[in-house]
Amino acid sequence: MRSILVTGSGSNIGAAIARRLAGPDTGIVVHALKNRAGCESVVEDIRAKGGEGVVVLGDLAESGMAARLVDTAVENFGGLDVLVANAGFPDHRAFGELDRAGMDGCYSVITAGLFELADRAIPHLKRAGKGGRIVSIGANGTRMFRPNFPLAPASAAAKAGLEALTRSLAVQLGPDGVTANCVAPGIIAKTRDTEQFHGDDVYAELLKQVPMQRIGQPEEVASLVAYLAGPDAGYLTGQIIHVNGGLC
Repeated sequence: MRSILVTGSGSNIGAAIARRLAGPDTGIVVHALKNRAGCESVVEDIRAKGGEGVVVLGDLAESGMAARLVDTAVENFGGLDVLVANAGFPDHRAFGELDRAGMDGCYSVITAGLFELADRAIPHLKRAGKGGRIVSIGANGTRMFRPNFPLAPASAAAKAGLEALTRSLAVQLGPDGVTANCVAPGIIAKTRDTEQFHGDDVYAELLKQVPMQRIGQPEEVASLVAYLAGPDAGYLTGQIIHVNGGLC
């Protein structure tokens, strides 16, 4: 059985990834902070595609949570082949509003979260050999700093750290045949907190900056993650790949 862990997979991009990776002889750990209903809906879809799923709720900022997630995959599905580090959240507070607790909160879930997940998962990914995959989910905001574009300094800094960790993992695990890549989404539909922050008028203005003149879909991110997690991407590692409609 192919064993997969997708953090932050109760809704939106993470849910689309879990659904896209589902299939016969596949077991997926579906995780969220509190959204049990969303996770259970994803598990239903996984089972409908012939796979197995298990729900784990909890905060990646808490000590031991990352280990629990990895261990759940190993105990239920016999190992871990694919780690998708998607859990995270935007903090749009600017300097003057942002505090140290906000910085620490983003770091603990996004950056330290990947570190702790990978640290626990590496022995199992190595045993998976050429099928071992790490895919982290970054953000366009790590390099989009311009007037009239929303800033999220705490989240962006944490995502930049996640990118650096991903590339370091690619170098370290390359000799074992394990790949590590990062997918960085741009403006994607159904990100409720982002829409709430922008408002309709601002959101429409943002889309004018996207060359493709439309919002992206979670499934478009998920399809790239599925490719990177699959057998055809065995020589693709250490990359930051943007899914943003040409926004740069």
